[in-house]
Amino acid sequence: MDEINPIETTKIALFKGKKIRRKLHNNEWLFSVVDIVEALTDSANPNDYWYRMKVRVKDDEKIELSTFCRQLKLPASDGKNYETDCANTEGMFRIVQSIPSPKAEPFKRWLAKVGYERMQEIENPELATKRTRMLYKLKGYSEDWIEKRMRGIAIREELTDEWEKRGAKNMRDYEILTGEISKATFGVTPSEYKKLKGLKRENLRDHMDDFELIFNMLGERATTEIHRTENSKGVVKLKADAKAGGDIAGGARKNLEKRLGRPIVSKKNFLKNPEDKKRLK
Repeated sequence: MDEINPIETTKIALFKGKKIRRKLHNNEWLFSVVDIVEALTDSANPNDYWYRMKVRVKDDEKIELSTFCRQLKLPASDGKNYETDCANTEGMFRIVQSIPSPKAEPFKRWLAKVGYERMQEIENPELATKRTRMLYKLKGYSEDWIEKRMRGIAIREELTDEWEKRGAKNMRDYEILTGEISKATFGVTPSEYKKLKGLKRENLRDHMDDFELIFNMLGERATTEIHRTENSKGVVKLKADAKAGGDIAGGARKNLEKRLGRPIVSKKNFLKNPEDKKRLK
């Protein structure tokens, strides 16, 4: 699910070409331990390596490495979320001390840099916005598209803040509410939309064109305003509001489709070929 909750956001970082899953949890990056084990050891079975490593350290040093971890749900290669051992920057420094690898020191420097950048972003949120803009620009997106995408991110964060204050308690609540808006706006759920565009782990919104982004923003912004106007409380009412906000955007979409004589919901994405990229510019 795309952009569910700004409090817990999963991202992929790269170290020496290896993917490291990390989740922003309570304004702190937590990193997947098995991903780091794989990056440092090149083990064919990092889960088994991590298990044997915990046993060895407990026997030799009388230290429970699990105490440096907490389990968070992270997406796996099959697209599903699984409970995964994760640790913050301090915890990872301790865990890495027990991994005999020539990559350990470069990794510590990388880890410190990632943690420092996050602290900068917490103190100055504008830095995060600038980094996001730069990443989209490096990927080849147009300035006009980036402006819409950044506005959409702000609208999404405003909406999820309202959900948190008004009774949405977990990831599943956010998924349900997001699905209601999407279904009413576009006639498909986010998972159906991703399938239509041929996406797997990619962010759906990063593959929307101008009109798709605009109607998505309208549905979410309308939902936020309905919540505030009606002082909505509880997931049941939030769900009804989400459908109402989506219906407003969906009605506008249908009117435009009728006038243009073509659908707005598109199979186009930013991955496949130059023509798809032109579509987003």
